[in-house]
Amino acid sequence: MPEPEVLAYGDFADQFAHLYRPANESAGTVISIHGGYWRAKYSLDLHEPIAEHLVERGWTVLNIEYRRVEPGGSGVWPEMSSDVLDACALADDLPKPIVAIGHSAGGQLALWAAAQPACTLDAVVALAPVSDLFLADGLELSNHATKELLGESAAERPDLYSMASPLYLLPLGIPQLIVHGKADEDVPYEMVPEYVESARAAGDDIQLIDPKKVDHMHVIDPSHSVWRSIDDVLDSWKKLA
Repeated sequence: MPEPEVLAYGDFADQFAHLYRPANESAGTVISIHGGYWRAKYSLDLHEPIAEHLVERGWTVLNIEYRRVEPGGSGVWPEMSSDVLDACALADDLPKPIVAIGHSAGGQLALWAAAQPACTLDAVVALAPVSDLFLADGLELSNHATKELLGESAAERPDLYSMASPLYLLPLGIPQLIVHGKADEDVPYEMVPEYVESARAAGDDIQLIDPKKVDHMHVIDPSHSVWRSIDDVLDSWKKLA
């Protein structure tokens, strides 16, 4: 795969994206949002295999970076959310349809972005997303990662958790694909049922892929068999343009 074009969307070091273009006519654009429980030690490199896979399948890929929680730090919202919206705006002039794909914490960001009027998406794929920040806080996932993100607990700032939690932003009004393996020990599968049921009840077009033996990292490995189903859904969305 050729070297990406580096696009800056701000003055901070982490305000940039890698843009990959297919060799031939583009099928559309994927905005790729990596996870890592919103922490700075994880970067957009996590999604390079996905970018390579999708470019080979004809997609333009915008793999975005954003400000994250530094070691010992906390409270990077709304800076992070602002970064995601600014990075998504880089796709405004790229081929349609525009699809966001986010993993884990990046799944939360992708679903959150889809609910924002400032981010124009045609569909969203959430891979093992942290879709309910109240539940994540209650389970103390990844050593209180949600408190690091938002600066306070859900009990202290329920309003902030509601504004950042995809479950409370439904309906999104665009097609969604949720991929969450039942063997996931990092973001428990119990995140899934309420979100999917609530989205359907709100009138959203949502599909769920939830294999029994798939774990948290399998879903970002495009060589894994679960990606055949993801590719099929992405192919069906090309007509959204």
